[in-house]
Amino acid sequence: MSSPVIEVAQLVEAMARGAKLAIVDCRFDPLNPAAGEQAYRTGHIPGAHYAHLENDLAARDKSSGGRHPIPSVDEFTALMARYGVDADTLLVCYDAGDLAAAARLWWTARYFGLARVAVLNGGYAAWLAANQASVTTPAAAGNGTFSATPNPAMSVDFAAVCYGEHRPLLVDSRDPPRFSGEVEPIDMQAGHIPGAINLPWRLSLGDNGLLRSAEEMRQRWQPLLKGQAAPILYCGSGVTACVNLLALEVAGLQGARLYPGSWSDWCQHGGAVATGLSG
Repeated sequence: MSSPVIEVAQLVEAMARGAKLAIVDCRFDPLNPAAGEQAYRTGHIPGAHYAHLENDLAARDKSSGGRHPIPSVDEFTALMARYGVDADTLLVCYDAGDLAAAARLWWTARYFGLARVAVLNGGYAAWLAANQASVTTPAAAGNGTFSATPNPAMSVDFAAVCYGEHRPLLVDSRDPPRFSGEVEPIDMQAGHIPGAINLPWRLSLGDNGLLRSAEEMRQRWQPLLKGQAAPILYCGSGVTACVNLLALEVAGLQGARLYPGSWSDWCQHGGAVATGLSG
């Protein structure tokens, strides 16, 4: 398995030597779903394809599984074919810079069995800051041969989150006001899953917009994980929690699982609601 993160200089070098890459632009604004693709057409990393969070990184059937259910096997296989991904391709994911949508593609590709996937640290903002070229021409569709095979051990469903006292550590990755129930701009109810703790995904990034170091990640997570089974992470719809999953991977703390439906799925099932800053 390759490193889960790639730096701008490393990507530039890989592109220059003609490495087998598929680069995917995942920029997305939940308040303006068309903005990401518009930004891509204005300028993107040379050779990059575009992935829309709603249309490409989530299942077409959104009748269950929260706002962004995992794509089906056929949907993800077709997506990778379009991006020209084979089993030995290095898939490089990037977004505007907060890593949320890029980390969602990283996790999803790993879940479906692609071994070589990396998130561009700092995203498109870091690419431009390094004075790298951008283009406006969309990448041509590929003809990749990667075949998706899901790994159920990487995810949990609503029933698994209802284990009560036998449930492992449950981590809510949303911002504190949403966790506490002060605000809820998207989902049908405000609050969090009873028993969860809050570790906001944005704290996985430093003030420079880049992922914190592996040592900083370990200092943040290890005290919570000591003696615990692999934790379950969730957010609003299984997107921003992937940044925390990426951080854990960088820290060498493997085994954490995603509740892909997250809070939106929990609300769809009528799950119990807690408020306040404690579990």
